[in-house]
Amino acid sequence: MRTTKDKILSIALVSPSILAVLIFVYGFIAWSIRVSLSRWKGLLPNYAWAGLKNYIELFHDPRFQVDVRNTAIFTVLFVGISLILGLFLAIMLDQGLKGEAFFRTVYLFPMAISYIVTGVVWRWLMNPAQGSRLSGFNLLFDKVGLDFLINKWHTTPQWGIAFIAIPAIWQMSGYVMALYLGGLRAIPESLREAARVDGATEVDIYRHVVLPLMRPITLSAMIILGHISLKVFDLIIAVAGKQVALDVPAVYMWQTTFDGYFFNRGAAIGILLLLSVAVLVIPYLWYSLRGEAEL
Repeated sequence: MRTTKDKILSIALVSPSILAVLIFVYGFIAWSIRVSLSRWKGLLPNYAWAGLKNYIELFHDPRFQVDVRNTAIFTVLFVGISLILGLFLAIMLDQGLKGEAFFRTVYLFPMAISYIVTGVVWRWLMNPAQGSRLSGFNLLFDKVGLDFLINKWHTTPQWGIAFIAIPAIWQMSGYVMALYLGGLRAIPESLREAARVDGATEVDIYRHVVLPLMRPITLSAMIILGHISLKVFDLIIAVAGKQVALDVPAVYMWQTTFDGYFFNRGAAIGILLLLSVAVLVIPYLWYSLRGEAEL
């Protein structure tokens, strides 16, 4: 009897959360899918069936093609450099340096800052103004005699989005460092000692022992960074505002929905973003659940 009461009580406690998730997450996803398949343009709802027309038009839209290109560039640079830099910092801190706690805090602190604050600071640091209006990094380069490094940053044609990845890398590389550092500290020292006894150098140890054991952490970091890069919005708005050259799907979705009132197209972009994130997250969840089941 007591077991039955405990089950009923447990269900009663979690049911409000389950109901809220069903309504405000999955319910709104279903509603967004319906809107993306409609002809809703303007302030008044129009649920007339349009099928996949909105999605087809998106893939033929030159602006959306620029969005996909910018997202690909941003994702590759952001994820790749953050992983490499985070791993390098973790390995350095794992050497038992003095003041490790201080450096660990310094590297991890940027993650506590919102992308809006990061964007505002880096907008000044990457000010593209030149000549007598130099400021930020360009002014620093001018003062130390590195004039050849002065550039237009995010206003550079074609590759401006690559410079937007710099503040994102600065903010998240410390988080990746913390993940890798935790993994490094979890590796038994006996494994390294056994490798040294066999004649392995430190480079060999990291290559053949440490890095293979870091694969689950690398996968987790890639998933986290990947979904952040796919839905990036606030950082770009804070650094550069609404510029087509630096456009990404999230910015396009905001403008087409709330500035142009094309709710059908905005919903279609949102669903495509959801699917792109799901492509990353679902395989990771499947891999994690399979690993737990094998244990």
